[in-house]
Amino acid sequence: MKRLLQGTAFLAALAILCGLMVPTAALAAKEIKIGVIYPLTGGAAAAGRELRAGAELAAQLCNEVHADIDMAMAKNGGIQSMDGAKITLIFKDHEGNPTLGADLAKKLILDDKVDGILGCYFSSVTKTVSAVCEQYGVPMINGSSTSPGLTERGFKWFWRTTPHDRWFTKDLFELLVGLTEGKVRGVPAVDRKELNAISSACENSEWGSFVTQVIKELAPEYKFKLRKALLYSDKSPDLSSEVRSLKASKAGVLLFASYTSDAILMVKTLKTQQVQPKIIWGQDAGFDKPEFRSTLGDAIEGILTRSVFLPQVVQIKPLAGQVNGLYKTKTGNDLGGASARAFTGLQTWVHVLEMAGSTDPGAIQKAANAIEIPGKELVVPWKGVKFASTGSEMGQNIWGSGLIGQYQKGADGQMGLEIVYPFDVASGDMIYPFPKW
Repeated sequence: MKRLLQGTAFLAALAILCGLMVPTAALAAKEIKIGVIYPLTGGAAAAGRELRAGAELAAQLCNEVHADIDMAMAKNGGIQSMDGAKITLIFKDHEGNPTLGADLAKKLILDDKVDGILGCYFSSVTKTVSAVCEQYGVPMINGSSTSPGLTERGFKWFWRTTPHDRWFTKDLFELLVGLTEGKVRGVPAVDRKELNAISSACENSEWGSFVTQVIKELAPEYKFKLRKALLYSDKSPDLSSEVRSLKASKAGVLLFASYTSDAILMVKTLKTQQVQPKIIWGQDAGFDKPEFRSTLGDAIEGILTRSVFLPQVVQIKPLAGQVNGLYKTKTGNDLGGASARAFTGLQTWVHVLEMAGSTDPGAIQKAANAIEIPGKELVVPWKGVKFASTGSEMGQNIWGSGLIGQYQKGADGQMGLEIVYPFDVASGDMIYPFPKW
């Protein structure tokens, strides 16, 4: 009996010793938990549904083998460097509330023990959530918040894949200049006097305030006159006074930064008051949602919106067509700016984890700072993903880029977005000036 006990003890010790000698990858967790914080209810719930669907599709392509998809993460059936570990997404609803967002981040970190965070769409919520992640040393990848200030804080645990509003707004001014120089497909050179005066109306938030500031900076740089720069309360029941002010400015170009409900109300009020500028341009968000199209119908023809993804991208990127097909089967809609950026944000998480080979925060941080994802892997038409690790924009993807689309009615009678900028990838002639209501 004594010998039997001694033998059992020896085998147990040997098993422990062998376990300690097993390579780290073999002991890797079978589940990698990513906390995802989006607006799933409230005025931006429509965007939240797109964001969630985009992230879920990326996780599905990571966790399952999809041999027919020309994307590295779709071939492995999990994180290969961690013995096929699967991604689990834990969704939380911040309701557009920065304080709630911060509380949810703490719960995800302390209670759910997540390995990282993805979110949060609203720049104001991303600001507070990323501060919590910085406090706890938990990596956060942001795919869809565009306030420039988010990557100007020197944070060491925050990375952003999407271009920000300074880049997007610069694209708009390049389009306006291109109109005056005859560079826009289907439009003869426009007299600059038609476009010289611009006015803006943006929601009074972290995002909208930064957009307004960028417009103020870029207008004189491009030699345009800013007549009005309004900030309005979000989810306002009435925007009549703001629209009257825009009309009185007699600006040829009107610029907006609005989420879905505000974007719809703004366009309805512009139409009611018969405001007739030459250009109406929205900063994505509410201007790029299925509800914007379905609610307003033909009234949106000629409106411009910036984005990072438009359905016409599939004409130049077959991979985008493959993923868009899966997304359309899942949701009934094409990928849009929000869903494509959420997909890319989670995809970036997959590449970082693959490179890190571990869920250790330090390993993830090192991988994120060194990662270079080539554009051929992405659904968005970017050069790729590469984060600045030094300088004034730490954590910003320096390989991203934007698109400007215009709502136009197709041959099938359906309203869709045609690419009008960059000029070399334009998918249709631009409608100019904005049609009469």
